Amino acid sequence: MAEKVAILFPGQGAQVVGMGADLYREFYFVKELYDAADDFLNIPISKICFEGPMDELTKTDNSQLAIFITSCAVSEVARYKGLLDGYEIAAVCGLSLGEYSALAFAESISFIDALRIVHHRGVFMQQACDKTPSGMVSVLGLDHKTVEELVEKARGDGVLVAANYNSPTQVAVSGDFKSLERFQNLVKEYGKGKVVKLTVAGAFHSPLMSPAAQRLKQFLDFTEFKTPKYPFISNVTGEFESDPLKIKENLKLQVDHPVRWSQSMQKILDSGVQTFFEFGPGTVLSGIVKKMADNVVTRAFLSSDSFTK
Repeated sequence: MAEKVAILFPGQGAQVVGMGADLYREFYFVKELYDAADDFLNIPISKICFEGPMDELTKTDNSQLAIFITSCAVSEVARYKGLLDGYEIAAVCGLSLGEYSALAFAESISFIDALRIVHHRGVFMQQACDKTPSGMVSVLGLDHKTVEELVEKARGDGVLVAANYNSPTQVAVSGDFKSLERFQNLVKEYGKGKVVKLTVAGAFHSPLMSPAAQRLKQFLDFTEFKTPKYPFISNVTGEFESDPLKIKENLKLQVDHPVRWSQSMQKILDSGVQTFFEFGPGTVLSGIVKKMADNVVTRAFLSSDSFTK
C-alpha cells in the first residue's frame, strides 16, 4: 500500500524576494509559467518576485500573485522530478490564497483561470483595505474558545472576529484598529497569551472584506471548476469537498469568513496521513503540523536545492 501524503500550499505573508528565481533559470517549464503570467497580466510579476523590492512584493495585489505562481512552479518541479511517485496523495489544502494553488495542482481549475481570479482577488482585497483602516493580530498560547470569548467582549460596536484558526493555540484576529486595541488590552488583563501585530494591509477574513467577496463572486461564477483530482479540504469548513459548485461558493465565503486551518490539519491527521509536503515559500505550515502531532514527517520545497536534500 502506498504511503499517504498531504500537499500544503502557503498563503499571503510567506513571500520572500528571490523566490522561484533559481527554478526559473533551471527549468524551461517554470520559465514558461512565469513568462505566461507576465504576458497575461501585463505586469512584470516575475521581476517583482525575483528582484523585489520587498515593499513592492508585499503589496497585497502583488504578493498574492507572486506566491500563487511560485507555488505552482514548485509543484510542477515536484511532478517533473517524480517526487510524488509511489505516494497516495490523500489531501491537498492551501492556506487562504493557497487554496488556488491547491486547486490548480488538483486540476480543478486551470492555471490561467486561477491567475485571473487571484489577480482580481488581490486588487479587490487591497481596495477594501484602503476603504477602512484595519488590521490583524496573532494570539499565541490561548485556545479557540478563550480567544472567541475575548473577541466577543472587545468587539463593542466595531468589527472584530477570529479570522484564522491556525493551530489549537494560535488564532489570528481581524478588526478595525479601535476594536483591536480593546482586544489587546483584554488579553493583557487576562494574563495569559501573547499578542503579535501582523504586517498586513487590513482585516482579512472579516466582514470588512465583504465588498471584495461580492466583487470576486462574478469572476468565480463565470469560471469553470472541475471535481478535484485529489481530495481537497476547504478553508471555511475544514472538511473535504469535491463538488465544484460548493468549492466556488466556499472560495467566495473565504474572503470574509474565518479560515479553519487547524481543523483542516486535524482532519488530515485523523485520516492517517503522517507525511506532509509544503510547496512554495516558507515553512510555517510544516511547523504547525509538527506542533499538532508527533511522528509526522514534513518537507518544505522552494529552491532547487530543497529537492535534493
